Amino acid sequence: MAKIIGITGPSGAGKSLLCGYISEAGIPCIDADALYHSMLVPPSRCLDAIRAAFGNGVIAPDGTLDRRALSACVFNNESKLELLNKTVLPLVIEETKRLIADFFEAGHSVVCVDAPTLIESGFHLECNTVIAVIAPTEERIERIEERDHISHELAEMRINAQKPNSFYTARADITLVNDGNISLFQAQARELINNLKEL
Repeated sequence: MAKIIGITGPSGAGKSLLCGYISEAGIPCIDADALYHSMLVPPSRCLDAIRAAFGNGVIAPDGTLDRRALSACVFNNESKLELLNKTVLPLVIEETKRLIADFFEAGHSVVCVDAPTLIESGFHLECNTVIAVIAPTEERIERIEERDHISHELAEMRINAQKPNSFYTARADITLVNDGNISLFQAQARELINNLKEL
């Protein structure tokens, strides 16, 4: 039976690292964030929907999304963030389902979906198994600083605006902790990959 594995967790926890190991093992992994960004290239239904919801102020002069303006609009504003999620998540889910169907048709029996908003979107209900990747706050702050080339304060603000680890672990079937011990995390990932088809 074909299976969908959902992978979620907060920013800087190590979802991409886990998905890299999964992809190397030959199991397809859909990156929902990357998919969303690819759907913003005009002409785009997704971009049109964002413009309709937030106005021309979030559209750059060249017709692309002004990511900075949109981020400023939704940052620390729960109702605006909810509006953004309601606007884009159904479109991303639709495209995700299409890609999953393509992978199954190509003969894959397991497809992973890496999505930070897996639970908020309701897509976790479509998954056979949900995996949460979490990490201690300080580790996440350091990783986000390094990855996004931002200050410690900005990374801390970003993390404080996100849901706590408990939000993910309470809703996951399996939790992996990425506390900076790479060899331990690799061992956890290997064991998980070996068991994916049995989940």
